[in-house]
Amino acid sequence: MSAVHEGKGRGKWRRIWVAGAILACLLGIAIYVVARPGRASSDRTPAGAPGAPPRPTAVTTAAARRGDVHVYVAALGSVTPVNTVTVRSRVDGELMAVRFKEGDLVQGGDLLAEIDRRPFEVQLTQAEGQLAKDQAFLDNARKDLERYRTLFAEDSIASQQVDTQEALVHQFEGTVKTDQAQVDAAKLQLAYCRITAPFGGRVGLRLVDPGNIVRASDANGLVVLTQLQPITVVFAIPEDTLPAVLAKLKAGEHPVVEAYDREQRRRLASGSLLTADNEIDPSTGTVKLKAVFPNAASELFPNQFVNARLLLDVQHGATMAPTAAIQRGAQGSFVYVVTPDHTATARRVTTGVAEGDDTAVTTGLSPGELVVTEGADRLREGAPVEARRGDGSGPGRS
Repeated sequence: MSAVHEGKGRGKWRRIWVAGAILACLLGIAIYVVARPGRASSDRTPAGAPGAPPRPTAVTTAAARRGDVHVYVAALGSVTPVNTVTVRSRVDGELMAVRFKEGDLVQGGDLLAEIDRRPFEVQLTQAEGQLAKDQAFLDNARKDLERYRTLFAEDSIASQQVDTQEALVHQFEGTVKTDQAQVDAAKLQLAYCRITAPFGGRVGLRLVDPGNIVRASDANGLVVLTQLQPITVVFAIPEDTLPAVLAKLKAGEHPVVEAYDREQRRRLASGSLLTADNEIDPSTGTVKLKAVFPNAASELFPNQFVNARLLLDVQHGATMAPTAAIQRGAQGSFVYVVTPDHTATARRVTTGVAEGDDTAVTTGLSPGELVVTEGADRLREGAPVEARRGDGSGPGRS
């Protein structure tokens, strides 16, 4: 019995030693796998796992710069001709000919239309005949007056006869003046048969065709003529801006006024401020201004609606940042600045005048600093960033 028990004891201890050896081998293998040299930590820890470093956020940046800021006052305006007139006939008669083409540019004094001259030529001939007749009576009366004065000096006639003849001479002189006025009137009516342009400009569509009888009392007239060069734009600005504008005008300055299209993308023309109205509209709190434009290439058209921009001031050497970089928060305006260690930090700024795609920053930013223009909504304070310049010049790393 003792031999049997002794054999079972040795087998039990053998199994224990075998199991311990196996566990020691497994433990050694595990330690080697965990602590093997050259293993990168990024191969062991997936992104986003606890303790893993955050990935950089891709953003677009632009550098703040120093430049000049133009302070504009914008308003909706209407193009108004300096002169516009409805050309009418000043005499009644048949329209014989139209001497212009619709839409033509004409000069002052150019012939536009002709009225039948024949009735007025007859009136002129009649008036000249009456003038000649009465002039002959006047000449004869003057000769008789000289004879009567000679006879009166010889005491051959009474003074009453001389006075009567002298009065007759004055009567004929008045008649001759009346006849001369009739001749001048007939000549004037004859001149009105030629209808000319009162100033240079562009004629519109013809309102009357040749062969029609036109009258001086006609409301429509023959054609509308508008002066295009120069041309003006009338626009209204808030009354709070008026003192600054009046100060410029009193100093003899005429600020630049630019006219843009409806979308405010294309500049149509550039001119200068001419004057301001003499009263403020109480219903809108605005005052009208008038600007004049050379309009050499006919960029502006009468009654056209434009966006007028009055240059009120220029701020030199201001810090400029893209408007897209300006963020709004509960504490005010701020921008994300990319630091030299490639992290983003929020910086409170004070903004000024906006011009185009840029905004003036009065405090909080220096020229040359990189600000985030795209991707700011994914950032937080101190977040790492992978910056790329907005001009496509490559990463914005320093």
